[in-house]
Amino acid sequence: MDVVVRTLVDTAPGRDGLVRRRVEVPPGSRVEAVAGPGGELWYVIDGAGLLTSGDGQAAAVRRDTALWLPPGARYRLAAGGPERLTLDSVTLPAGPGAGRAAPGGPAQPRLSELGDRPVEVTGDRRFRVLFGPGNGCQAATQFVGEIPPGRAPLHSHTYDEVVLVLEGEGVLHAGPVEHPITPGACIHLPPGQQHCLENTGQATLRVLGVFHPGGSPAAKTAAPPA
Repeated sequence: MDVVVRTLVDTAPGRDGLVRRRVEVPPGSRVEAVAGPGGELWYVIDGAGLLTSGDGQAAAVRRDTALWLPPGARYRLAAGGPERLTLDSVTLPAGPGAGRAAPGGPAQPRLSELGDRPVEVTGDRRFRVLFGPGNGCQAATQFVGEIPPGRAPLHSHTYDEVVLVLEGEGVLHAGPVEHPITPGACIHLPPGQQHCLENTGQATLRVLGVFHPGGSPAAKTAAPPA
């Protein structure tokens, strides 16, 4: 069976922006490639498999494993069980000096397990940072956020962000239109876009966010008074 790759959002078509894709690897299949000039942040949504880096080292990946693939890193992702390996992939924009391997060759991929990351709290919302400045990836931040039922005030960020809904349901408030969101929905929040995510269900709304340049998911700019 063939690997299926679907582009969910391209924040700057024809230019260099964040590109989010869904990758489905059937049992017995694999993805083999070289990370782009800006690097790539991956996340295992479902299934299990093996990540083999350019030097031949193999590491097991499973649901809620995050992967940082530095610029130019060679890798192979193979489904390692009876279930399809489903992943989220975000390609980062090329930064200054990107594409030039460091002495000794490109850096090796790194893994981060969601359950190993500390819980951080902002207001009534919780998040865990998987990768970010000072934590394996200087260029961008990858995190899983948990939003309880209810709505937060409108706010904006200085960074460019793509958000994937993992679990739950709600509404995106951004501009004059409200957008219902369910698992699999992908959202692009440009810098300065006033927005908020409302959890309209009874269970926790879980989201996977990647933003560039990196920083803290708690950093917000409040909306001006109406």
